[in-house]
Parts: sequence; C-alpha cells; structure tokens
Amino acid sequence: MDLSIEGNLERVQRVIAHRRNDERIKDVARQVSAASSSSGLSKHKPVMVFNASTRLGGVSLNAAFALLTGWAMQLEGVPVVHFICDRGMTRCVLGTNCKNPGKEPPCAACVKQSLVNTTDARVIELKKKDNRDLRAMVAGLPLEKLLTFEYQDVPLGTLVLPSLRWILRRNTLMDDSQTRFLMQEYLLSAHRVVTRFEEALNEIDPAAVLVFNGQFFPEASAAWAARKRGIRVISHEVGLMPFTGYFTPGEATAYPIDIPSEFELSSGQNARLDTYLSKRFQGDFSMAGIRFWPEMQGLDQAFLRQAAGFKQIASVFTNVIFDTSQGHANTLFTDMFVWLYTLLEVIRAHPETFFVIRAHPDEKRPGKESRETVAEWIHASGCDTFANVHFVDADEPFSSYDLIRRSKLILVYNSTIGLEASIMGMPVLCAGKARFTQVPSVFSPGSIAEYLRMVEDFLTASDVKAPPEHQRNARRFLYYQLFRSSLPFDAFLEEDRFWKGYVTLKPFDIDALRRQNSVTLDTILHGILEHGDFLLPE
Repeated sequence: MDLSIEGNLERVQRVIAHRRNDERIKDVARQVSAASSSSGLSKHKPVMVFNASTRLGGVSLNAAFALLTGWAMQLEGVPVVHFICDRGMTRCVLGTNCKNPGKEPPCAACVKQSLVNTTDARVIELKKKDNRDLRAMVAGLPLEKLLTFEYQDVPLGTLVLPSLRWILRRNTLMDDSQTRFLMQEYLLSAHRVVTRFEEALNEIDPAAVLVFNGQFFPEASAAWAARKRGIRVISHEVGLMPFTGYFTPGEATAYPIDIPSEFELSSGQNARLDTYLSKRFQGDFSMAGIRFWPEMQGLDQAFLRQAAGFKQIASVFTNVIFDTSQGHANTLFTDMFVWLYTLLEVIRAHPETFFVIRAHPDEKRPGKESRETVAEWIHASGCDTFANVHFVDADEPFSSYDLIRRSKLILVYNSTIGLEASIMGMPVLCAGKARFTQVPSVFSPGSIAEYLRMVEDFLTASDVKAPPEHQRNARRFLYYQLFRSSLPFDAFLEEDRFWKGYVTLKPFDIDALRRQNSVTLDTILHGILEHGDFLLPE
C-alpha cells in the first residue's frame, strides 16, 4: 500500500476512534450528572480539579485519572468544579512549539477536548487577560533575572523553571531569544493562572484541590495559590504498573510513601514481588504506555574481554536531566552533571577500576529526546578518552541487570535502578535524593565530602557488602510502590490504539464508579474526602 494512503487511512481511523471515545465520555458524564443531581444539597464542600498539562487533544492516562475521580466524587454527592483553560495562557507547556516558539498553541483542539471532558459539569474558565504592566517589567530582562522573578509576592520564576527545563529538554538553559521569550510568556501565563485561580478559590471555597503532577507551571501555580490559603492540594501521576495512578497530598514527583516500620513482606507478597522482578530484569516492562526495551541483550564477549582487563567494575547509572524529579534530587550536588564531573576525578584516580556509565533509556524516547545528554557530556568532558571507561548510550539494549551482577559498586544519582540493585543485594551509593532514599535502602551520604570518602573507601576495600536492611527496605518500598500506592484503573481504561500513553474508556455501567464497587476509587475518595493515605488495602 502507498505510504501516503496508509497514513491517511490511519488518520481517519484515529479521528473516528477518538470521536467515539468523546461520545462515550459525554454519555457517561450525562449519566453521572443525572444520577448525582437527584441527591439534593450536598453535605460536602466542593473539590476543584485542574489538569491542563495532561494533554491537548485525546485523553492521556493522567487526564483519565482526573476524569474518573471527578465522576466518582459526583456520585458520592461531592460538588466538583473543573478549572479549565479557555485560551487563557499565551503559552502552555504542551502547547509550546520549540522549533517555532512564536507559533500559537493549538487552543481550539484543547478547549474542545476540555469541554468534552467536563460535559454537564460545573466549570470555571481561564480566559486571556493581558497584564501590560507585568509584560513591560519582564521585557528585556536577562534570563538570570527571569528565573528568580517575583511579582506581587508570587515566586513566578520558581513556579515556571521546571516547565521551561522540561519543554526545552535541558537543565542548563541558554540565555538566548528563544529561552527568554518562552520564560516571559510562561511568567505571564503563570501569573494569569494564579490570579484567576485565587478568584475561583474565593468563589468556591473548596475542601481540596486535585491537580496533575504539581510541577508544570499551570498546576504548580494553582497549587501555590491553594496552599497559600491553607487549602489541601492532592497531586497525581502515573504509577509504576500499567494503567495505574499515584495520588498524594505531597509532591507526586517525589513519591512520598509512609511505610509502617513493623511491615514485613509475607511469603505471598514476596512471591508477588519476585514475579514482577523476574519480568523487569528481562526488560519486560513499560511505564505511561511506553515500553522501553522490546528486546534486551546480555553482555557480549567483546565487553567481557574488555572488563577482564580490570580489577573490578563500578557501574554508574544516570538520569534524564530535565525530568521533573530532578528538582527533588539535587540535594548534595547542583545537578547530575556536576555529580558526573566530580566522579571524573574518581575515575582518573582509579585506573584499576572499569567504570561503566549507563545513559537512561528515556534520554532518547521518540518525541522527548534530551537536548543535554550524557553522551554529549562523555565527549565534552574527555571521558571518552579514558581507557577505564565504557559508555552505554540510551538506545542500546544492554542488560543493566547483568552488569549489576558483575559490579563491585553501583553509583546512581536518583535512578530507580538503584533500588533494584539493592534488591539484588548489591551495594548502592546514591548521590541525590531519590524516591527510595526515604527509607534506608542505599548508602546515602549527607555531604559531598562524605560521598567522596565513601566512594574511595568502597573502591579500595577488598570487599564491599550492603547491610541486610538495604535489601529488606528496598523490597518493602518497591512492594508499596507497586501494589499499595499504584492504583489500578484498568477496569475503566484501555490503550489508545494510535497514541502512546493515551487511553480510551472501556464499556462500563456508571455504578462501577461508585466507591463501594471500586477499590481504587474508594481509596482515592477516602484520601481526598477523609484525609486517607491513598494506599490500597492489602
């Protein structure tokens, strides 16, 4: 078949499928509205929902989480108010065209989807309102000033910075016209969100605010306004298991979990975790609808011959520098590349050690490729000239788990593979704050000096052992991540056949959305309405 014809056919099929899904959403929304409106006055205060950064058109996983949660709250008699953007931001995160920053966002498609998703629901709209005074203040400012800019006591620069790094796919920002333009427009848009959201809070006086992620500036701005008033903010993100979400009154990207100190895995829980890990260690996993390794390869003979020329192996696992988790990670070092430059001196001082530096697979995810990569750092730092360094790029199907098994020491910044290495019984030295460092699961020094001392001690010791509690706590933490805090929505959702990470509604009766009929929605409503812990019952 001619490729152009095939492409046109797929576009037609996609449009038809998405229209069918939109009709399904509107049908469910009308049924929910009819069922909830018959209950009369509510005993609950309203809950506001805002998730402009989850999608433009279509329904992403996080957009679906908010959609289903809103319906469940309505059926429980909770007034739900949706805060939606109606061309109110001059630039938003997902609507930014990095190749052409001056191009207007695709507002028409986004607003259309927002209206579908909020059918028969109460809506407060964010409409455009230019602040000429603020625009004049930010015009001509250098990037350094824009990044720390405050206006009317609102820390706009701080609220916007993670979004700018994410959309530009880099941590080290360049003071050029493109970056300054986007920063200025984001500042103006963030201020518009804060102003309108504060008006909405005054009008609604909600019991809680539910936002996506909490790091992208639209939701971060709304969350800032809510917390300023003492209103509880719940954020949500994609969970570790397919079709699962994670909800928390903390920062979703930091993934706080309260694990009771007395909790121990039973034999059945251990078996359940081991089943997951056996697939993971073979590369059989996906997240947010993306499967990273369709096929993983073991260590080849050329690599093994090279490694045999050294006394020991130290594995270095990096992160994606622009990821929203990095703001939480930078506790010892300014950023991941500062850590790598610090390790460079360690590498130079230990020619007997074979350092294998592994780039994170997400660095080259199609459509989300990093513009500041570890591969570039390897070349710029001269690390590629070191005889005792082997670099594994992001798109190489190289088994990190086979590498871990042959290593003396595992060095990570805040990558999840550090947790998995601890589960494998390996000593792990963590340079940043990770999700799993909230429990003693890795070596986590409190200063750069202590970090360097520990690296030196581990590399020169005849043998390095991780304390038994690291493996125990790592297993406990991962179990909670997978099976207690990752809330399954697969009863309601299935994969969108056309867009990765997007979903469509399965057929279901609206009674399935009632908390007594869904453990997931009961857990979420318990968390939002009754200040529960958002953990599934065992």
